[in-house]
Amino acid sequence: MTSFEQMTRVHAFRDDALGEHDAVGLAAAIRRQEVSAAEVARDAAERVRDVEGRLHAVQAHVADPVPAAGADGAFAGVPTFVKDNTDYQGLPTGHGSAAFTPRAARRHAPFARQFLSTGVTVLGKTRLPEFGFSPSTEYEGAEPVRNPWHTDHSAGGSSGGSAALVAAGAVPIAHANDGGGSIRIPAACCGLVGLKPTRGRVVANAQSARLPLDIVADGVVSRSVRDTAAFLAAAENYRRNPKLPPVGRVEGPSGRRLRVGFLLDSPNGVRADDATRAAVTDTAATLERLGHSVAPVEPVIDPRFTDDFLTYWGLLSFLIGTTGRTLGRDFDRRRMDGLSRGLHEAYVRNWRQTPGVLRRLRQTKVAYAAAFRGFDVLLSPVLAHTPPPIGHLSPEVPYPELVERILRYVAFTPLDNIVGTPSISVPAPAATEEGLPVGVLFSGRPGSERTLLDVAFTLEADRPFRRIQDA
Repeated sequence: MTSFEQMTRVHAFRDDALGEHDAVGLAAAIRRQEVSAAEVARDAAERVRDVEGRLHAVQAHVADPVPAAGADGAFAGVPTFVKDNTDYQGLPTGHGSAAFTPRAARRHAPFARQFLSTGVTVLGKTRLPEFGFSPSTEYEGAEPVRNPWHTDHSAGGSSGGSAALVAAGAVPIAHANDGGGSIRIPAACCGLVGLKPTRGRVVANAQSARLPLDIVADGVVSRSVRDTAAFLAAAENYRRNPKLPPVGRVEGPSGRRLRVGFLLDSPNGVRADDATRAAVTDTAATLERLGHSVAPVEPVIDPRFTDDFLTYWGLLSFLIGTTGRTLGRDFDRRRMDGLSRGLHEAYVRNWRQTPGVLRRLRQTKVAYAAAFRGFDVLLSPVLAHTPPPIGHLSPEVPYPELVERILRYVAFTPLDNIVGTPSISVPAPAATEEGLPVGVLFSGRPGSERTLLDVAFTLEADRPFRRIQDA
């Protein structure tokens, strides 16, 4: 490793109680009493301290972390973090915003209780961009969350803090949620697995459940497919949605031959960069070599989709701006960052379009379902280009230019949020010239998480994911 790489790459892997275990492996070691949950929590806290000065991923620490109830949980004793847009009793929920002073939550959010049912030990809360609007975890006047693979680049968003800690080896798994790509984007940026579940698969997000169109799903980011699979199985043990086919425990590739449709450019016409196209093309060739059928597909989506999603995004900022006193009595929307204010102001100019926007967004599922005719999954880029340098997507960039940059970057993931379908980001074997990861995206029909995990396990078994400690 060159001195430059040592300056820009950050990880905490070492010979301690966590070792190089993923969450499933660490939980097994605790059950076998090879290590204790207390030792693991202590060493994880030390790892976090070692990387935090360069990654800036943590919003708040639990003063005295203890394992959640349920010693038989899938992740009993495994250290983790909760994203700071979800209430965790005793810690403030700040939503990444400087517009108000957060107060300590009096109880756990419904999803936090589901997450805790797996037996994890929560060490604290991770940072996100203001209200989760940005695909990069950056701020006005504060340190951004940095990518552990290259600290001059974005860790993605909005679950950027969680992804940075997991990729750096501080903890093996962490909470994330996704309203337009916020699990899958940071997973792609940081070389992780990130699955956005089907709408209704996990307990509803407290904020989004009241919206006219629920686009948010909670989940995790992890370094292995089996951790994400184990989380889904454990979440289902806590609460299963009878309207969806069960996921159950998926433990490896099934050997089933899949019909894969692939696209290199987004349905709204954004062209992916060369490194991203190469990653998708290589993945398609790998699947063909393994016996799956692969063919190009061109989903036909309403050309107004991008503008409609942007208007809905603006509606969310408008609602936050007008109801912010529920978050803190001193809430002042003038202190919201440039992206949030710009979205709010754009919506005020266009609010009369809301009924048509909602109608068209709800109809997207018809065109999207048509794209799956003859296919089991769709393969595409996660993002239209590789992780940008810090500052490229800063909320300090003038709003019109910032929005254009975001739309040229986040061109694939929002479809699954609008339709409610599951999708998973997995690392491609390739890396950029700077050593940054590249992710590929698999999307499925509603309730098809087993199929997505199957194809992810297949790729991981064929070519194990790059490890930051080896790079």
